[in-house]
Amino acid sequence: MDAEIIKGHKLTFKEALDLGENVGLKELCSMANRVREHFLGKRVETCSIMNARSGRCSEDCKWCAQSARHNTGCAISDCVSPGEARAHAQRSKNLGIRRFSLVTSGRSLSDSDLNKILEALREISKLGGILLCGSFGLLKEGQFRLLKAAGMSRFHCNLETAPSKFPELCTTHSIDDKIAAINAARRAGMSICSGGIIGMGETRRQRVELACVLSDLQVDSIPINILQPIKGTPLENQEPLPSDEILRTFAIFRLANPRAHIRFAGGRAAIASRQAEALAAGVSAILMGDMLTTVGASVSEDFKMLERLGYEY
Repeated sequence: MDAEIIKGHKLTFKEALDLGENVGLKELCSMANRVREHFLGKRVETCSIMNARSGRCSEDCKWCAQSARHNTGCAISDCVSPGEARAHAQRSKNLGIRRFSLVTSGRSLSDSDLNKILEALREISKLGGILLCGSFGLLKEGQFRLLKAAGMSRFHCNLETAPSKFPELCTTHSIDDKIAAINAARRAGMSICSGGIIGMGETRRQRVELACVLSDLQVDSIPINILQPIKGTPLENQEPLPSDEILRTFAIFRLANPRAHIRFAGGRAAIASRQAEALAAGVSAILMGDMLTTVGASVSEDFKMLERLGYEY
């Protein structure tokens, strides 16, 4: 099947599910690696994020520490100043990270916060040599056009989970709302970063469903987060996925999305000893440094790992 994908075949849901259910893990990962190397070579895309506004979120996402509906002790902060954002981006650039993203909590941006973000993007753009991304919720096309003019080239909006699972995990907005924002950003000329969180009680079938929906949306970057249950959220006692299942998920996402960057994101500690296997199962990008509300991996250790394994960055 990997040879057919390399020739241009797009997996159907049935085909992707069959691969996930019936192909051994070693063979599946080898297939994914061949597809990744054909389309993307050995280069790994790197990025980092800054929590540009934290807490007080009106939404009820069951996984999230930043929801005002959960008692998690999450840090609360107003929108970042342009100077602080620029300094954070400069540190990221100095470390050799190629992309930098500002991320705000909440459903959307107020006019005043949008203006702060626009000024921050303009300040960071002056640094040169760093690609700018943003995750600002459910915005409209006109707002995306302003963001693009200020230097932002990629919009991030995770679908989070399969459409069939999403209503169990969030009731204050829908996947259709997210897809509308993604389409508005694309019309404004942005590339799209959208993935999800695995290990939230979904089935393997639903993980395949998410992979195929993202394929239909033709997103450019797919971050795969592994749930790190946070005390005070409704998912605080969720059982973790086995590491074999996590690797299988990376491989299926690669085969369903052969040209997209499949990205290590939050929760990598769950497979700390198997990251080399994940990179050989189709992963082609890494979110480096601390995450929004959890501790990430060491940037220097990530670069050492890539060099040791023979990847470019």
